[in-house]
Parts: sequence; structure tokens; C-alpha cells
Amino acid sequence: MSKRTAFWLAWLTWALYLLIAFATLFLQLKGSRGTSSVLNDVFAALILLAFATVGALIASRRRENRIGWLCCISTLVWALGNLLLECAMYSFITAPGSLPAGALVGSIGNWLRGLGFYLTLTYLLLLFPSGHLPSRRWRFLAWIIFSVLAVFSISSLLSPYPYVNIDPRLANIRNPLGILIGNDLFDGLANFLPLLLFLCVIACIVAVIARFRRAEGIERQQLKWFTYGTALSILMIIAIALLVLFTPSGNGTGWVFYVAVVFIPVSAGIAILRYRLYDIDVLINRTLVYGLLTTTLLAVYLLLVFGGQHLLSSFLDPNNGVVLVASTLVVATLFQPLRHRLQQTVDRRFYRSRYDAAQVVARFSDTLRQEVNLEQLCGHLLTVVQETVQPEQVSIWLRLQQPEEREKR
Repeated sequence: MSKRTAFWLAWLTWALYLLIAFATLFLQLKGSRGTSSVLNDVFAALILLAFATVGALIASRRRENRIGWLCCISTLVWALGNLLLECAMYSFITAPGSLPAGALVGSIGNWLRGLGFYLTLTYLLLLFPSGHLPSRRWRFLAWIIFSVLAVFSISSLLSPYPYVNIDPRLANIRNPLGILIGNDLFDGLANFLPLLLFLCVIACIVAVIARFRRAEGIERQQLKWFTYGTALSILMIIAIALLVLFTPSGNGTGWVFYVAVVFIPVSAGIAILRYRLYDIDVLINRTLVYGLLTTTLLAVYLLLVFGGQHLLSSFLDPNNGVVLVASTLVVATLFQPLRHRLQQTVDRRFYRSRYDAAQVVARFSDTLRQEVNLEQLCGHLLTVVQETVQPEQVSIWLRLQQPEEREKR
């Protein structure tokens, strides 16, 4: 495939996704059940748009990498499944009888949505970042995933009642392609296949870890980006879940979960396109330092506020502002010393080589202020270069001062 053909084909899939997404949102707004439902639908479409955009960028610029085409195809299939399911909902619930073949369309939509979802969860992990398997030993996993998805497709298309797990209001709608005599078998597969696919996802994560342990250079940085984006999304989802769980007014904030997921396609796109690839170490360092710093200072602040109010409640008003002001000042005073301490701890634990190099350079700076012997200074300089940069060969070139330059001085 030529570069021009790949460019137009990739962005054609992106444009098709936009058309499908707008049509889906239109049907969802017609049958919407509240503001929270609308926000969920909009943000879900935006997350798929992020995957589609990253896929189009990768496929148009690095057409040999299968990750880009996988993102384009899986996103398009997923979105088309959502549209067909919404058509079925519109036909049976929003405006009964308005669209023909609602049961058949919904069955195909249920299959396509699941297929796009599982393609993204499995093959995207297994092939990232090069678009190839980690090694030939992982072919068996690729074939297992293919077989499971084939069984899932057959089960979805031939299940007589595919809407049972989608919407209880459509539980009695029968699939015209469904085989009624095999209903028990298809019900068992519907419960068993998600577990099997989940195990496949775990195996793909193991493949990413195995690839990372052997990776060097650019590929290692790419995997760092992807891992960073995924970990950040997971941490944000956990934090949002705890906030919703312990906040009575957080029931309508389910759409925020979709915001956290956007870090995954963005980090994958940066990794494969190699945009600012080597900045990932700085990002991880800053995330660790400032994440730990924020958590520690917040814990200290809350401890001082509630502890101070408890201790002073017998002398002062429990809502007295003195405690808040004092707690804020203490936290502000601790900020810089604590940040420096955490920075040293993170560098020493996660960036040992850079930490050791910084220590060597700092010791050399102290020596430089006191050393006057040129030969000893050259020896110290060679030692510093060997310990920090570790080159194959080291030499020092000294420029001798010319007589006319000494006369000018």
C-alpha cells in the first residue's frame, strides 16, 4: 500500500466514525433518560474518537505498523455496533415499529460492539508497540484469542435472546437468526466467554511485561509511555470511584470515568509516533514526586485540622479559623524541604544510575573548588566521566596558552 493510499484510507475510517458517532448520539438523545445519561453518551463517544484519531495518525504516518489499523478497525466496528443497538432501542422502545428489522439489527449490533471492544483489549496489548508479536512463542496466544472471538461471534449471532444482558425491557425480543433449541448452550457461553476473554487479556498483559523486560532503547521508552498512560488511567478511575462512593452528591458523575481512559490512546499515540519519546522519564519522576508530595501534605493538613480542632474544642470555638491558618502555614513551610527529600528518595529508588551520577558530579564540584594541581584535577575529571557517562574511550585535550595571550594578560 502506498503512503498516499494509507493516508486517505486511515482518515476515511476516521470520518466514517464521526458520521456513525453523530447518528448514534442523535438516537441516544431521542431516547435519553436524563442529563447524566446524555453526558455518559457524549463522553463515551469522545473516548472512541480519541482511539480513532490516534489510529488514523499512526496508520497514515506509519502504515507498516498494525497498531494504527487495529485502532481504526476496532473503533469503527465498536461504533457501528453502538449505532445498530441504538437503532434497535429506537425501534422497540423510543418509537415502536418505526424502523424495520429491529431485532436482527440489534443482534448484529450486539456482536459488533463486543467484537470491537475485545479486539481493543487483546490484540492492541499483544502487538504493541511494533505491530508484531513479542516472539514466535506468542503465536499460540494470538490463535487462542482468534478462536475465542470466533466462538463469541457465533454465539452472539445465533443466540435466540441476545438482549437479556443489554436491556431487561428487551429480554423477550427474539433474534430471527437465533437457534431456539440451543438457548441453554448459548446462555452458558454468554456467561463463560467473558471469563475466558478476561484470561486472554491477562495473558496479553503478561506479554507486554515480557516484552518490556527484553526491550532496549526506543522500544523500552515506547512501552514506558504506554504503561504510564495506562497506570495513570487506572489510578484516576480508582480515585473517582472512591470519590463517588464516599460522596453522597457524586451519583451523577459517572461520565468522569471516561475522562480518565483518554490517557491510554494518547500515550499509545505518543509512543508509536515517537513524539517527545524520551520525556517519559521526566514525567514519571515528576508524577511520583508530586503525587507523593500532594498525598503527604494533604494527610498532614487534615491531621492538623481535625486534631487541632479536637484539642482546642474545649478552649475555642470548634470552627475557629486559627487552626486552619496554622495548618496552612505548617503545610506551606513543609513544602520545599519535603519536596527535596522526596526527589532524592525517588531518584535513589527508581533512577539509581542518575542519582549516583549526580552524587559523583556534586563531589567533583567540591573537589574543583579546592584542587590546584592540574594532573590530579585531570585524574578526577576522567574518573567522573567514566562513572557517569561510561564511554568506551576517554581522553583530555588541553589548549596551551600562546605567548602573545600571556602578554595581553
